[in-house]
Amino acid sequence: AILKDFIPVECFITQPVHEAAIAFLNSHGIATRYASSPDMQTVAREIGSADAVITRDLGLDRQAILAAPNLKIISCHGAGTNRIDVATAYERSILVTNTPGANSQSVAELTVGLILASARNICQADHAVRQGNWGFRYSAQGIELHGKTLGLIGFGAIAQKVATIASKGLGMRCIAWSPSVPATVFAEHGVEQNRNMEDLLKNADVVSIHRSGKTTDKPIIEASTLALMRRHAILVNVGRGFAVDSTDLAQALESGHLHGAALDVLQQEPPPQDTPLLRAPSLIVTPHLGGTTQEALQRLALICAHQVWNVLTGKKPDHLVLAH
Repeated sequence: AILKDFIPVECFITQPVHEAAIAFLNSHGIATRYASSPDMQTVAREIGSADAVITRDLGLDRQAILAAPNLKIISCHGAGTNRIDVATAYERSILVTNTPGANSQSVAELTVGLILASARNICQADHAVRQGNWGFRYSAQGIELHGKTLGLIGFGAIAQKVATIASKGLGMRCIAWSPSVPATVFAEHGVEQNRNMEDLLKNADVVSIHRSGKTTDKPIIEASTLALMRRHAILVNVGRGFAVDSTDLAQALESGHLHGAALDVLQQEPPPQDTPLLRAPSLIVTPHLGGTTQEALQRLALICAHQVWNVLTGKKPDHLVLAH
């Protein structure tokens, strides 16, 4: 059955998604329409009579939800729903779904790529060659990762995959802190469980952040916690931008306390061009592309499309997000 046999329905999409999802929705009688610009004011103005929304990291705020009288489902193209006003959605009996784990392999692979890039100064080396500085090879002070300790803050699906790649592929010792994860999970992955984050920061040569949370949470990495890290350690964040205080990290890099940092997420996205962090040395920044591989994007988009289809045909969707 296709929905166009019954009543016209529409899915509004805030940001580009894989064409496979559009094809699925359209073939099942669900019209699709994109926001003309990926910002919340435009979304609130254009959402109109949509029955469903697929949103990526833009989320959906209260104003946009209240502007959509027919809305029945908000499908999040990713695991993190911190930018969706879940409380307002459930006030209006609108279901919220997400796609946990669908992009975990891609994010894990980027994490390891960022660790390697920082350890070996790959981005600086590339820039040096393009500037005619072949002599960079004599001044570059890289770090060999074999035998070093990787500290994972959070130990969900992504961090578990990172630990497997780092231990089996690079010969790193892996430790992790994640209060909500049972001890048996650490044991299954051969990862040493740390009882508190402070011990992990003191003992790790590379610290990688994979904790979830809310945008209102205080940064877990700021001046006092950066000071606990080993001199010439590496900090990587592919988790949540609000986990790291950008100003304090910039100062730690400027002072030479850290070997480097690599961030795929930031406190403010996109960052202001005058932010001190972007001028800090030994920093690699990528534009929140952890899950942006063709394979992961197709998986994510199709899961969202099926969730929309299920809700609009009266079925229970996978991965319902509960109201807090």
